[in-house]
Amino acid sequence: MEKLKTITIKHYHINEEKCIGILFYPNKVIQALIKQIEGVKWSTTYQVAYVKNTKQNLNAIYSIFKGVAWINAKYFYKDKPVNLTGTGNGDITWVEKRTLSEDYKVCPMEYLQKLELKRYADNTIKTYVLCFERFINHFRSIEVNSLDENNVRTYLSILNKKGFSNSYINQAVNAIKFYYEVVNSMPNRFYEIERPRKEHKLPKVISKQEVLTIIRHTNNIKHRCIVSLLYSAGLRRSELINLKIKDIDSSRMLVRVEQSKGNKDRYTLLSNNLLVELRDYFKAWKPKIYLFEGQDGGQYSGTSINKILHRACDKSKIKRISAHILRHSFATHLLEGGTDLRYIQNLLGHSSSKTTEIYTHVATNILRNIKNPLD
Repeated sequence: MEKLKTITIKHYHINEEKCIGILFYPNKVIQALIKQIEGVKWSTTYQVAYVKNTKQNLNAIYSIFKGVAWINAKYFYKDKPVNLTGTGNGDITWVEKRTLSEDYKVCPMEYLQKLELKRYADNTIKTYVLCFERFINHFRSIEVNSLDENNVRTYLSILNKKGFSNSYINQAVNAIKFYYEVVNSMPNRFYEIERPRKEHKLPKVISKQEVLTIIRHTNNIKHRCIVSLLYSAGLRRSELINLKIKDIDSSRMLVRVEQSKGNKDRYTLLSNNLLVELRDYFKAWKPKIYLFEGQDGGQYSGTSINKILHRACDKSKIKRISAHILRHSFATHLLEGGTDLRYIQNLLGHSSSKTTEIYTHVATNILRNIKNPLD
């Protein structure tokens, strides 16, 4: 049976030019039609016919193959951003404050501007910038737009040999793809780049008693409220930073989380015990807009939250934890207390129940109820 005549168009970057690559099964009709495209060439490197990426050439491809072959353009028009969350402040000021050596290749300004416009989280911006700069400095003598799939594959192989984690290598791929596919508007340029398998790690949690011990060892009522709210509402650090006074709904005993990860709003729990302390904190500290503000007003910093937790852990002689471990602990303790997994999913703001199901692997009451075959 003869295969359906099909061609696939994809973006390529050949000889420092944006090109339209035309992929097809060997077929005399297709080959004859491709030769009719003015300026068409063959790349031995990529084993693909290609033509300069212009509107005229794209129209010519559609015109020549109309009624003869189906054009698969899903790779060509796929313009999906690497990240759709856009919940951060897009802060790039730290880039300008760095002290760097003269021969260090810095991130292109258009790269920074695109991250800023998309309002990526500050940590994501930092990760992307540092990953991409590590990549372009590895090929310091090659102009960034001249780097191709083979360069990327070589670089990823070096990272792997040096023992970088799968997570870091995936971040590096994302940072590289962001430049070529989003900044340079070349979708799927690196569609053949192999990614390492994603690591599936269980969330780290601590016991309720350890949480209470950490809270008791905070410096003051403000710090105590910060740690208590992170745990009792299952908040991400960025969510707590963005909380405003109006988000505390004491009449319904809820905390409103606006435009969190995935641009979603949600409600989560407000602790009765914490509400009493929040009122005392409010009287003493008098925040104006945000629930927790810095010394000069404005949002509290994530770095300060880390310092609060680390200091409290050191005082209570508990291994240092992050804000996210408190969030994991909140979910696990709810599950151990019999709360339905669907409710926990809503409280955490997870889009998929599969993300929430990971807590079943660390909930001790579930494991205790399983009878060991040896017993």
